[in-house]
Order: sequence, then structure tokens, then C-alpha cells
Amino acid sequence: MGQPGFWDRPDEAREVMEESNRLKGWVEPWRRLSTKAGDLMELGELLAEEPDPGLAEEWAREVEALAKGLEELELRTMLQGENDHRGAILTIHAGAGGTESQDWAEMLMRMYRRWAERHGYQVDLLDIQHGEEAGIKGVTVEVKGESAYGFLKAEKGVHRLVRISPFDSQARRHTSFASVFVYPEVDDEIEIEIDEGDLRVDTFRASGAGGQHVNKTDSAIRITHEPTGIVVSCQQERSQHKNRATAMKMLKAALYERALAEQEAERAAVEATKTEIGWGNQIRSYVFQPYTMVNDHRTELKLGDVESVMAGEIDPFIEAYLKKFGAQSAA
Repeated sequence: MGQPGFWDRPDEAREVMEESNRLKGWVEPWRRLSTKAGDLMELGELLAEEPDPGLAEEWAREVEALAKGLEELELRTMLQGENDHRGAILTIHAGAGGTESQDWAEMLMRMYRRWAERHGYQVDLLDIQHGEEAGIKGVTVEVKGESAYGFLKAEKGVHRLVRISPFDSQARRHTSFASVFVYPEVDDEIEIEIDEGDLRVDTFRASGAGGQHVNKTDSAIRITHEPTGIVVSCQQERSQHKNRATAMKMLKAALYERALAEQEAERAAVEATKTEIGWGNQIRSYVFQPYTMVNDHRTELKLGDVESVMAGEIDPFIEAYLKKFGAQSAA
């Protein structure tokens, strides 16, 4: 019996096909834009010889669409990190400040949901802890889709809110904080060794807002990885088995991200003498009163339409981040 062929090794075949599809995802858009640019150049030359107002308007619209397509392709060139093509697991935690910060965490969750919907990503709720009065103490969602992690990695850090609190009877201005963590979705083929002896697994009843039980069995799972202190929990499904599988996926992603962060820290220590001091943990401020402004402290991009930003229009901040830091994050 001869040696097994390439297609008899399904894991290798799958990896090659996935890589081939990723490369096509780069080549095909460029070919389309290149062909369109050639066609528009020819049409522009024709219009210069034989002016046609109606055709000229259509040509101008097509040129604008071409420019937008080139900007999108340029942005994609910033997504060349090892995990940028993956989906994302996004976690939001309310900071100190009780109800005010918990309300802010929920506002951020809605912002990211709306952003994901605009881009056609699927968002699955994995775990949520509701606040006693309003808002959420924490939430974890999975954002499924090509390059979700590559874009959302721009959102890691502390987000600051300044507004007149709706929970303050004296209508005073409050400052609140919430932290955002983003991990790449880890595929099964990536080897992350987890010793079952390092895990503490707790079960509890899944509950919704106001303490209403989703079901009457201890189906929710909380897993603590004792060597690192990482804690993940899932109450999405009624099945304890399914919740455990999802929680293990979350833990695997968190451990993978931790390993990458340790590698980056080692590299940063070497580069510390050559690079400027970072911006600290606070990455962005959202000011509702006395004026409206969203200010990204890393890129210095400022937008005055805070309502649109909270409705999910955060692409300008993501694009500014990737254009400034994308190349070095891909190194």
C-alpha cells in the first residue's frame, strides 16, 4: 500500500484551502478595482473628447465608489497580524461607580452590537451579569465574521464617559469608566494545553435581569484557571454540557491572548529605550456635557457627533488606529 496522498491528510488539506481562500480574498478585490480603474480612465478620455453631462455624472459617482473601494483595501492591508482574520470575543467590565458605570458598560455593549450589525457580523451573547438597578456589571459576546478581531482590537482599553447622570437627582456631571478586552477567536487546530487539574468548575443557575431564572437547573458554568486566575463563565444555553464547551472555548481564547501578550511584553521591553511612552490605559473619552465630543487619545481623532458614535459609527476611530499602529502590530 502506497504512501497516503495529500487529500488523505484532511487537516493539512483544510489548512491549504483556508489559506487559498484568504489569498483570493486579497487578490480578487484588487483585480476588480484595477479593472474598474482602467474602464473609468478610458471613459474619462472619451468624455474629454465628447462631453456628455449625464454620463459625466455617472462617471463621477463611479470614481467616488472606486476611491472608497481603494480606501477599504488600504485599510485591509493594515490587518496582517497573525490573528487579524479571526472572529473576536469581546468582554466589557464596568468600572468603579456603581449604577452609573454599569449603565455606561451597557451603552458600550449596544454600541458594539450596532457596529457589528452594520458590518454584517453575527453577535452571540456568551455571558452577562446585570446590575442591581440598571446596566450591566460585565458581558462577553462573540463576534463572528472575517477580520472581526482585526478591527475590534483597536477597542482594547479603558473607555471614559462624561455626562450629567440620569441617576443623580441633583443633575450633577459624572465621570464613569468601563474596560474593553478583545481576544481572537481560537480555532480548534490551535494547540492550547489546558490541564484539567488546573481548573475549578462551578455551576449555578442562569438568571436574567431582575433575578428571574432562565431555567430551574444549574446549567450555567463558571471555570477558573487557577494558575493564571482567569475566570470565564457561560449561561447562553440550557444545557450544562454546551455551556461548558463554550466556556472552555472562551478560556482557550483568553490563554492564547495571554501568551501573545507575554510575547509582546518581552518585545516591548527590548524596544522600550527606542519608543515613546504610551498613552496609558485610557484610550478614549466620550463627553456628553457640557459639549459633545469623542476624543481618541491615541490618534488624537476627535468627533463631535457623539450620538452617531454611540449608534455604532466607530469606523473612523478604528481606521485611524489601524493607519497609525496597524503596520507595527503586524510586525
